[in-house]
Amino acid sequence: MNKKTIIIAGSIACFTGCIGDFWLTYVLGDYDPGYSQINNTMSALGISSSPVSDIISTWWILLGFLMILFAFGLGKAFDYDNKFVKIAVWLIVIYGLGEGMGSGIFKADHVNNSMTLSAIMHEIMGGIGIAAILVLPIVMRKIIPQAKNPGFHTISLIVFFVGIFLLAMFLIRFFPQKINDPSLYKGLWQRLFILDYYFYMIVIAVIMIKKQQVKPHLY
Repeated sequence: MNKKTIIIAGSIACFTGCIGDFWLTYVLGDYDPGYSQINNTMSALGISSSPVSDIISTWWILLGFLMILFAFGLGKAFDYDNKFVKIAVWLIVIYGLGEGMGSGIFKADHVNNSMTLSAIMHEIMGGIGIAAILVLPIVMRKIIPQAKNPGFHTISLIVFFVGIFLLAMFLIRFFPQKINDPSLYKGLWQRLFILDYYFYMIVIAVIMIKKQQVKPHLY
């Protein structure tokens, strides 16, 4: 495949992965009795006792491949010899391997209210993936000059700080819960965090496509 084909394929992979993941987890939640989009994490859809466990696990593994393809496309769209481009590519690859494939392979199962080895691996892989994608906006600001795309720099900062806030709200679930405690809405915080970063990656994919239609010095 030539360079343009890889870039377009990577962008399409991004659209498919981001939109597909958000849509599929929402739809499958309706097929899991007692599941709450607001109160339960997405990982709960993949536990062994979930009726949609195999479907969502397979999807998450596929999501990992889509993110890796997106990363390759990004590397082609920009100068891969640039150290910041390399970092961005690997951050997305790590996200795909951790939050995508890792979540699909290792189920977040608990036995007698204790985490299984699979659940521990699920948390570790997912945590590494989230940490990688969290800093992506900061790295991308080094790749696309502010003078040539000030709007992207503004979006990058907003996405990053909103992401920090939402991740913090999601992580307080590890503290003791009380009635009306924000941690009770962990499903909501997780989905908003994912929405924040999926929106950002789609913006990058759009820029990658547009970059093929303009002169290289514009980006």
